[in-house]
Amino acid sequence: MLKDITFGQYFPGDSVIHKLDPRMKLILVIAYIIMLFVADGLLPLLVGAGMVVLFYALSKLPWKLIIKCIKPILPIVIFTAVLNIFFVEGDPIFEWGFISISGKGVLTAVLMCIRIICLIAGSSLLTYTTTPIALTDGLERLMKPLQKIKVPVHELSMMMTIALRFIPTLIDETQKIMSAQKARGADMESGNIIQRAKALIPILIPLFVSAFRRADELALAMECRCYHGGEGRTRMKQLKLTAKDWIAALVVAGGFAAVILINIYGPGVFRL
Repeated sequence: MLKDITFGQYFPGDSVIHKLDPRMKLILVIAYIIMLFVADGLLPLLVGAGMVVLFYALSKLPWKLIIKCIKPILPIVIFTAVLNIFFVEGDPIFEWGFISISGKGVLTAVLMCIRIICLIAGSSLLTYTTTPIALTDGLERLMKPLQKIKVPVHELSMMMTIALRFIPTLIDETQKIMSAQKARGADMESGNIIQRAKALIPILIPLFVSAFRRADELALAMECRCYHGGEGRTRMKQLKLTAKDWIAALVVAGGFAAVILINIYGPGVFRL
């Protein structure tokens, strides 16, 4: 399961999506997330799903990445769907004893699953196609107005990007520790929930030690390179918005407008 977690990883490429300005990509991802929560029916959510498919096709990334980014959250998706199916009240379509399933509950479960999957897939595309350095520069430029109220914008951006970058590193480290513990005879797959939780202790302790050691090494390396934050810092690559960025913005804006119009004037079928 751990090896299937790809969030935070960057996959090099030369596609249109890779070349977009990181500031624009951040804004578009935020707009896309808002669009998913504004959609209140199956048809507008399908518009959002279609946009994810379009941008993944333009990014030229392997389609298996969508499956990999969704696979770790499948238990959450299934649990959410079950809760909505059995606990959302409405006109029952199936009854057996105390179990009652309504059409509204099934529709709510379907909409919630589509929304979560699109949310994860769309957010993952940002890190798949943006280098950590570009992401840091984009965040810093977008939050630059906060400097007027003495907010350490550069430091916050750097911390957020380092946290994202260390997700795949810690996952690899966890996998190595688990393999080492299994080679020593550790049993992590049998027993009840409490026993499995106790079996994780030999993994968590060395993982925390490794994480703190990596953090200390990173801080030492930054100090040796005379890193003192964003003051007086120059950039090798200057961020500039191009026609591709504005076209991508128009596509997302068009999808957002379509979702709003469908919400207002669309058919009432498959709507909550």
